[in-house]
Amino acid sequence: MELVEKVKEAANYLSSKGFNAADVGIILGTGLGALVDEITVEAEIDYSEIPHFPIATVEFHKGKLIYGKLEDKTIIAMQGRFHFYEGYSMAEVVFPVRVLNELGIERLLISNAGGSMNLDWKKGELMLIDDHINLQPDSPLRGTEAAAFGPIFTDMSAPYDQELNNLLTQLAQKQNIKLNKGVYVSVAGPNLETRAEYRYLRQIGADVVGMSTVPEVIAANQMNLPVAAISVLTDDCDPDNLQPINIEDIIATAKEAEKDLVVLFKQLLKTI
Repeated sequence: MELVEKVKEAANYLSSKGFNAADVGIILGTGLGALVDEITVEAEIDYSEIPHFPIATVEFHKGKLIYGKLEDKTIIAMQGRFHFYEGYSMAEVVFPVRVLNELGIERLLISNAGGSMNLDWKKGELMLIDDHINLQPDSPLRGTEAAAFGPIFTDMSAPYDQELNNLLTQLAQKQNIKLNKGVYVSVAGPNLETRAEYRYLRQIGADVVGMSTVPEVIAANQMNLPVAAISVLTDDCDPDNLQPINIEDIIATAKEAEKDLVVLFKQLLKTI
């Protein structure tokens, strides 16, 4: 079965389960699930029940698609996402975004947990992604089947929607939330970086490093789907004072910081 047919089959199945006419899709990153508690849920379904959907393998990713109302907008939220490091192809990583687009969402909001290499920032803060560097070893637009979703030579001169970014910046100021703005670099993972690698990533212009988001953003741009993304800064990546990684601490920091993320996403939904 062709990839485009698999996307349509998954979308038709979800439509039959009540996932219809959503305004906004939201991807919730590692440790970032509190937004779900704010949703008036009308339907939810495990990824394992959706035709052709990958299954989340990371223990702190729930693996559910949620449909409902938030601030008078109809949304579809992905509680748990897919990563290249889990062994999925890039086509599988972005499969849900293609399905959400087929279901008719008009905008895509993405969150992730990332390591901050900008020494002016502190863990627990947020960063609005203004641009990115893609160091993952494959593209979701590679191969003959990707052309069914738009031009494979997709323009990436402005991958993050300027209108959405401007609104998020204004809303953060109104809510007195510190929202840094910078460049996200996406690496394959799942290992963390060495001191030399952090220096390298900083020198090529990145502020925050993570293992997600960029494939979905590329796929969204191919389909002309406006996207905005915010990183929760879960650890300080200072190569001169580097501490061993503590996943429990990262998850705890994400949960504490996501209160501001929830406020921003809710206010944005109210505004658009």
